[in-house]
Amino acid sequence: MSLFEQFPILFGNFWLVFREVWWFVLPFLLLSFLLNLWLFYLKLRTLQQMSWSLLEIQVPREILRTPKAMEQIFASLAAIWPAINFYEKWWKGKVVEWASFEMVGVSSKVNFFIRIPTPYRNLIEAAIYAQYPGAEIKEIMDDYTSFLPEVLPNRTYDTFSTNFMLAREDAYPIRTYEYFEDIEEERRLDPLAAVTEVMSRLKEGEFIWIQILVQPTMEDWKKKADDVINELIGEKKPVIRNIADILFDSFTKIIGAPFTSSEAVPAKVEKKQETPKNLIQQLTPGKKDVLIAIEEKTAKIGFRTNIRFIYIDNRASFTRSNVSAIVGALQQFNTKNLNALKPDPKTFSAVKGLFKERRSFIRKRRLYYLYKLRAFSAKSFIMNTEELATIYHFPSSVIVAPRLERAEAKKGGPPANLPIG
Repeated sequence: MSLFEQFPILFGNFWLVFREVWWFVLPFLLLSFLLNLWLFYLKLRTLQQMSWSLLEIQVPREILRTPKAMEQIFASLAAIWPAINFYEKWWKGKVVEWASFEMVGVSSKVNFFIRIPTPYRNLIEAAIYAQYPGAEIKEIMDDYTSFLPEVLPNRTYDTFSTNFMLAREDAYPIRTYEYFEDIEEERRLDPLAAVTEVMSRLKEGEFIWIQILVQPTMEDWKKKADDVINELIGEKKPVIRNIADILFDSFTKIIGAPFTSSEAVPAKVEKKQETPKNLIQQLTPGKKDVLIAIEEKTAKIGFRTNIRFIYIDNRASFTRSNVSAIVGALQQFNTKNLNALKPDPKTFSAVKGLFKERRSFIRKRRLYYLYKLRAFSAKSFIMNTEELATIYHFPSSVIVAPRLERAEAKKGGPPANLPIG
């Protein structure tokens, strides 16, 4: 009998069981729905009351610091993590706040922005000035996204947008800035050079927006990384047996003991269990490198992350080569043995199959709305401070993009012994 022929029988059996237990199951399902609805209402009310500050960062013309300085800025955001108790979650709707790090390319310049909850503005400014003393920070009252139509695409502008995701589990790191560094400044590379170069060559009416949302997260992602490590070294997970099975085995052994001859049962040769140290020694050099990279990632602070990319241009002169250039520039962080950034198929503007034009149009509008809202998408991943600093940092002096916005002069305070009379 085929599965199609069995379906009426299976559905009939399910209906018979549901008809008998619906009065017990349905209240729990309804309660779960109402609790989630209540929690959604509380969080929405909290988000509407939040105050945000959009900061534009102008970095000095001469920056000799590596992206490691930016790593310290990301590490300071761990202070955003609150201790939310039961009352604050289910009655006040308290949420874990987040920040948005943005690179914006327009026809005239390349800018760096940070959008952060207003109570933490002093925190981020102090962290930036500590690492980049010559930087200039100013609050932008009019969001740069407000200079474009409220809804895109439209009859004038078209967009290409996508979210990026990790190709493998969160435990595997991408290629970080240490790979691009060198002792000699002439041989030192900046991984942002390719991105800023594309942005600085945009024509009139073109826009490139790159948004990185970061939110402090719990340490449970490190436990999942431990499972990946155990799988790599071949260490088996301990089997958690049911108590009933243990009691049943013990009972059968006790009952059968008088009827079992000790000579009839051959002695079991216990297999020597490999220790983790021995298992690691048996790994190939490539797997050892992967193991070290995972442990180095978990040793640093991790953040829940979303990476979003939007390209906007006039329909009559839409330049798809700029899309390929940005997506290709992000490929430099990919490795075959570790992890890679790739477009999320569920947000990618290029759609195949039925109704592809309509589905692409809906995706573009939804991602444009989420970008302006600075809201997390459903699919996020974990990056540590080193990975985030690799993708977003203030460009060093090796970048010569002609339209990169930099601070023209270094500011300083008056001398302490300046006469005032």
